[in-house]
Amino acid sequence: MASPVFDHSKVTVVFVLGGPGAGKGTQCAYLVDDFGFCHLSAGDLLRAEQHREGSEFGQLIQTCIKEGTIVPMEVTIKLLENAMSAALKEGRAGDGWKEGRGRFLVDGFPRKMDQALKFDDEVCMASAVLFFSTTEEVMLSRLLERGKTSGREDDNAESIKKRFSTSLPLNFRVKTYTPQLGRVIEIDSSPAVETVHARAKEAVGKLLPLCKQADHQTRSWI
Repeated sequence: MASPVFDHSKVTVVFVLGGPGAGKGTQCAYLVDDFGFCHLSAGDLLRAEQHREGSEFGQLIQTCIKEGTIVPMEVTIKLLENAMSAALKEGRAGDGWKEGRGRFLVDGFPRKMDQALKFDDEVCMASAVLFFSTTEEVMLSRLLERGKTSGREDDNAESIKKRFSTSLPLNFRVKTYTPQLGRVIEIDSSPAVETVHARAKEAVGKLLPLCKQADHQTRSWI
């Protein structure tokens, strides 16, 4: 079997999970400033691809987003790989990029265990999972408020409910299986943004030295 595209001893990948409106994007923006990560949102990549001229996946992605269903993992994984390659080439992935080193926050991925396994095998072994948890009531309120200005097609009550029914059970399943990593960081994202940021910054700050120590260790998702 072919090796992953990126060497996990040089490239640090942290999966960022949580329900729609849990605050993943907001907290990732802070962590980019704190630690020099490159933030890759699976959802943003998919939304951009659906409108890219000549995309063979555009119509498929558009339908999946509208219906709140999961885009085939091969599409999402390839978009993430391409974005990581571009970020390293352009020096947008932290210090050491000239030596192929980089740090990535992958937001909103994986949604299922087979996606995590395929990403590990083909792109890069992930170092940890950062899981933001809160209630459906909090997420719904945030998304409806965001929908007033975001212009996103899926920031409406009907689409939000579909996203909850699809994403929440899958996110929970991924989180349930990931303790084998030894680095599952769960943070309550219900409090004020500043409070959540302080907790996330502290946790990730402790994680990064561990990533260096574990460069040559292996682990399994299952």
